[in-house]
Amino acid sequence: MQESVTTLGQLFLNTCRAFPKPELLKSKVDGRWEAVSTEEFGRRVRRLSLGLRALGLRPGDKAAILAESAPDWIIADFAIMCAGGVSVPIFPTLPAEQIRYIIDDSEARILFSAGGVLWEKYEAIQARLPRLEKVVCLGRGPLPPGGLGPLGLSLAEAMALGEKAEAADPAALESMVGAIQPDDLASIIYTSGTTGIPKGVMLSHGNFISNIHGLTLHEYFDQNDVILSFLPLSHVLERTGSFLFLFHGCTIVFAENVAAVGENMVEIRPTMMISVPRLFEKIYARVMDQVLAGSAIKKGIFFWGVKVGKSAAALTLAGRRVPRGLALRLKLARKLVFHKILAKTGGRFRFLVCGGAPLAADIMEFFYVAGLVIMAGYGLTETAPVLAANNPTHYRFGTVGTVLPGVELRIAEDGEILARGPNVMKGYYKNEEATQAAFTEDGFFRTGDIGEFDADGYLKITGRIKDIIVTSGGKNISPQNLENDLLTSVYIEQVAVIGDNRKYLSALVVPSFPTLESWAKEQNIPFANRKELLSKPEVYKLFASEMELYLKDYGRVEQIKKFLLLEKEWSQDSGEMTPTMKLKRAIIQKKFAKEIEALYPPE
Repeated sequence: MQESVTTLGQLFLNTCRAFPKPELLKSKVDGRWEAVSTEEFGRRVRRLSLGLRALGLRPGDKAAILAESAPDWIIADFAIMCAGGVSVPIFPTLPAEQIRYIIDDSEARILFSAGGVLWEKYEAIQARLPRLEKVVCLGRGPLPPGGLGPLGLSLAEAMALGEKAEAADPAALESMVGAIQPDDLASIIYTSGTTGIPKGVMLSHGNFISNIHGLTLHEYFDQNDVILSFLPLSHVLERTGSFLFLFHGCTIVFAENVAAVGENMVEIRPTMMISVPRLFEKIYARVMDQVLAGSAIKKGIFFWGVKVGKSAAALTLAGRRVPRGLALRLKLARKLVFHKILAKTGGRFRFLVCGGAPLAADIMEFFYVAGLVIMAGYGLTETAPVLAANNPTHYRFGTVGTVLPGVELRIAEDGEILARGPNVMKGYYKNEEATQAAFTEDGFFRTGDIGEFDADGYLKITGRIKDIIVTSGGKNISPQNLENDLLTSVYIEQVAVIGDNRKYLSALVVPSFPTLESWAKEQNIPFANRKELLSKPEVYKLFASEMELYLKDYGRVEQIKKFLLLEKEWSQDSGEMTPTMKLKRAIIQKKFAKEIEALYPPE
């Protein structure tokens, strides 16, 4: 039944028919978990979709979603696409002017907006949105104090229009879905824009569906799985993941917020979750910090357990039997060393999915040993998004797995990964020049990423072409590789490697201040504030030794010769990070130009 699904509208109808259950979607409302059943999900999508038609949305028309992730987000998304419309997700963390640009550039006629701060962002730009015709207020909280305005209506009002249309024609939704073709545009997703103006990536129903069918991971899902969702649905990885989970009838539970993920894991006891590397890096750093602060006996037991786990993992991944003696030691190690880590995740994870950036091999191995298997994958917004992925039967540390069925990848002479397949975008919206530049003459998409295959076909990402540092000596260096390894230090929260057209590499480093401050107190180093702490020679020596330790496997030219410790974390609000938490290198280098120059004094 599932293989016949060719559009997202068909996926919706299939899920409603094949997976009746009391808890399909779940979120916390006023401190209590509330569920949306499959029946309720189907009814709300159906009525909202017909309501959008009653409001004038026609096939090909655009409707934008500006809201935090929640059941209503998914309901609005499917309602738009089942009506033949084009869904335009917007990161809720974007400033008002960027939100205005996306709504205007996409020519959205209808906007779904949550209340509160997001409604205030909409109100700040509404006068400069001439194409916008209606704004639907999502959520069940109080309406905005000033009312919904001339274009506004509540979600209940929009659904009431659909209920009336359904009464007049009960088969109307099926007719709308039946008219949608796989090549029809389903969504325009705007890139987060590490450089320049965001581009609208046009993805068809077929792009998304081919990615779902191509994911070898889907063999391991079933309707008993419980997914904890905390990445924004405006992120293509989480959104395609939601399609995949609903395709298999899984229950999706939305975390209260990023800060509450740890607490929600224990409450929900999920079996799966999608994340980005930074969460795993932080958990790893926290564990190592606690271990290093422990007694010599506790440290000895911990590192013994890790060693035992690594020995067993090497045999398992090589397809060899784990000897009885080693298996018994592994069982003891998990009881003595890893049970607390697993307990803090709810204890039911079958595996986790990681994407968005490369994850260090050491961290993948550590979690594997602890009993948490991280399936690292690779893709882009333009590829809907997955191109390659690890899975439970094909898994290798330090790689993003093997190429998905139906996808072609090849490595260009300059190392760039080129992709072709049914999941590759239709192009950039209203930007033919950028679309032409994004493809080779024979139709391969230029990913902009640099990578290589090992002898067994596992892909390893080694950098971004636009970020490659070319030193004054002519050496090409990928800063991401260095940064990813440095981020495994418990003392480093953020780092940017500098060195283009320079004689040596330097770095801007944001310390993990809680860990650093604890270390300073243990060392009896007095400090009144961050600035004073970072001025201490002992602190500089600590970070110098960390860089030497974590870059020990790199060549001499790839070592960090000088670095600067910064007092304030980088963020999207302050301009150094994208909504997907990637470094805006050009912004960072411009913002800290004087500090960087000071790292390169004239000879």
